[in-house]
Amino acid sequence: MEPRLHAVLETSLYVTDLDRAVAFYESVLGLRQITEAYFARGRGAALQVGSGPSVLLLFRADITRCDGTLPAHGATGAGHVAFRVEADEFPVWRQRLLLHGVPIEREFTFGDNPPSIYFRDPDGNSLELAVSGIWPLERD
Repeated sequence: MEPRLHAVLETSLYVTDLDRAVAFYESVLGLRQITEAYFARGRGAALQVGSGPSVLLLFRADITRCDGTLPAHGATGAGHVAFRVEADEFPVWRQRLLLHGVPIEREFTFGDNPPSIYFRDPDGNSLELAVSGIWPLERD
């Protein structure tokens, strides 16, 4: 039997102010920090996305790039993460972003799906709320 990948378990973004970033992802997006404390020396934080095995890692670039513990996680400049939501949740998400003073950068429609909502975190990373139907995915 050939081995296969099952899903993306974690993805990471670089941030400059870890406290500010964690506060944004917890208060605006409702993510839950799953580490008792920040990684060693304030290097980063892990947040659970949804109820499944999906993790968003936030790393301080200035520490992580020169840490040497693990290979550098992330990219130079703004990154991108799309979070899966259900079609009927878009009005509530628009209201939540407005309530938190987060401007919607753009809404873009892929095919017959509801429009994806694009906005930025405090570090300029591009975030997207989208339905899974934007991709022609095969199901197990």
